[in-house]
Amino acid sequence: MHSKTSIRWAVLLMLLVVLFLLNLSLGSVQIPVGEIFKILTGKPASDPVWAEIIWDFRMTKAITCILGGSALALGGLQMQTLFRNPLAGPDVLGLSSGASLMVSLVFMSNAAGVTLFVIQSPWTVAIAASIGCSLVFIIMLAISQRLQDNVSLLIVGLMVGAGTASIVSVLQYLSKAEELQVYVLWTFGSLGGLDWNEIRVLSVILIAGAAISFFNIKSLNAWLLGNNYAQSLGVDLQRSRFYAILSASILTGGVTAFCGPIAFVGLAVPHLVKLLIQSHNHKVLIPAVLIGGAALLLGCDILAQLPGSINVLPINAITALIGAPVVIWVILRNKVVRS
Repeated sequence: MHSKTSIRWAVLLMLLVVLFLLNLSLGSVQIPVGEIFKILTGKPASDPVWAEIIWDFRMTKAITCILGGSALALGGLQMQTLFRNPLAGPDVLGLSSGASLMVSLVFMSNAAGVTLFVIQSPWTVAIAASIGCSLVFIIMLAISQRLQDNVSLLIVGLMVGAGTASIVSVLQYLSKAEELQVYVLWTFGSLGGLDWNEIRVLSVILIAGAAISFFNIKSLNAWLLGNNYAQSLGVDLQRSRFYAILSASILTGGVTAFCGPIAFVGLAVPHLVKLLIQSHNHKVLIPAVLIGGAALLLGCDILAQLPGSINVLPINAITALIGAPVVIWVILRNKVVRS
């Protein structure tokens, strides 16, 4: 049994390394694999431009995939555990919808007759998305103090998301074509627009969210068997739920702020990892989904680049192609979606 577990972990880690190197090797400029290894080991490349392409463009995108995929996967795992619902994702509390609403105000506030943000830059978008996520988080936190039932909290989160989405739809209807286009492009998701400073911020966000989840491992394991069992083990339900929501909010909000709303990664990865690792212990699952999320988003980015073509597809289109079959498989496997 121990040897099988070791083999599974080795496969997961090897998959991550292979996809990372493959991601670095793809792009509009053909760079030999040998040159990539020379650049990564600090040796001078045959063409100095290649080193610049690797470090300033491809490396930042690959690390963004690792950080973003890990964060979304961990957020999804916690939400599926908290709500005991296999179809719960990291954005189930309406966090991504809150971010989308604030970003829509950045690009389309003129449709409402006001100008909220005079300067539009990547940092403006990131700050606006963070504010939107934070506001929804505060609302959901206040509601969670009044609700003892997680299913009710889930329904409220879905309704908050629907409400914010309706406001965005009104702004889209009233906005000009060029404003609408910029916003729609943001909703496709992007992994290649971050610089090293933004990656440092995203790294801190992932570390903070992961630290909270590791601190909450005992409660997450107890949640799997229901409220009564968790309470009998001495778990403070309100406090453990707060930590789970806080961690998922930090992780989802950070990725949405810098990369846009990337769907299905947080929903699909926990199921795929459980299928490989065959464990429900969060002490094992948390590091596994961190690796699995990074590997999946690297793989999606590779497919989005259409190897052999100069065209690049929206990352959300690829994650949906991967995630949708997983959702169908989960429903068919469980026969019914249990709450």
